[in-house]
Parts: sequence; structure tokens; C-alpha cells
Amino acid sequence: MPSAPQLRSLCPVRPARPEDESALAALDRATWSTLHSVQPEPRPPYPPFFDDRHRPAEFLLAEGVTDTGGTDLAGYIRLARPTPLACNAHVRQIQGLAVTEWARGHGVARVLLRAAYAKARRLGAGRITLRVLGHNAPARALYASEGFAVEGVLPGEFFLNGRYVDDVLMGRPLTP
Repeated sequence: MPSAPQLRSLCPVRPARPEDESALAALDRATWSTLHSVQPEPRPPYPPFFDDRHRPAEFLLAEGVTDTGGTDLAGYIRLARPTPLACNAHVRQIQGLAVTEWARGHGVARVLLRAAYAKARRLGAGRITLRVLGHNAPARALYASEGFAVEGVLPGEFFLNGRYVDDVLMGRPLTP
């Protein structure tokens, strides 16, 4: 069995394109876990990754140059408006973040977060929010190290793997 590729370097983060759909869908399925997902494990037939509510323009991609010399999808982040309300237009929300197993531990998530901040600022946002499951300690630590603060907790909001899990609401300002 061939070994997983090793990350050599990251390419600049770029916006997703429609032709990225199959790679994004494969990454999303490969990284699925109850550590971060409240949705059931994906099973065929798989729905489209992009649809009316999940457009390519909402996704930023990190690609990595691997030890094989190729470039592969290392991760993605989804940045969207939390509501369609005009009074909420100054806020963007992270609604998905995934990093492939072979690229973890190399700062890919942090690079994607920082690219999302820059994009949100370009879109006129002054604030960014996210939701994270209470038991996802690695993600919560990453977000805290990036300036996110816990702004609310919905105790026992989800029942996963036989136990209740909190939904933690986090946010941060987007100061220059």
C-alpha cells in the first residue's frame, strides 16, 4: 500500500472553482468525524458538494506541493453570511474547515483562517463568527489562539455517539 504524500510547501490560498467540486467532496468525506460534524456520516449516493446554498465563491482552498512533486488539495474553509439580513451584512461566518490528514500539523488551518479574515475584510465585514462542538478541543484551541472568544454556549445542543455535546459560539473582530 502506498504511503500518504508528505507536505513540502503550501501554495497561495485561492478561491474555489466549479471544477474543484469532486476534490472538495472527496476531502469532505475523508475528514468526516463526530468530533466536528453533526451530520450523519456520508453514504452513497453523495449529494453535490456545490449547490444553491454552498457556492464555489464561499470556499477558499489551500493546495500543497507534496514530496512526489505534485500539487494536491490540502484543505478548505467556507466563509458565508450567517443570515441574509441587511442588518447582519457586516458579519461573516466560518461554516466549514477541513484539512486532509497528510497536511495536518503544518499550519494549513491557520493559513486558511487568515485568508478568510482578509476576504471577509474585503467584503466589508467587521466581525467573523463560527460554531464549534464543545468536545472539539483542538479546534477550540486553534480558534482561541487566533483571537476568537467564546460568546455563547448552547449546552447539550446535539446528541452524538450516545452523549450530549455543547454547541460553542465564538467570534472575533476583524481589526486591520
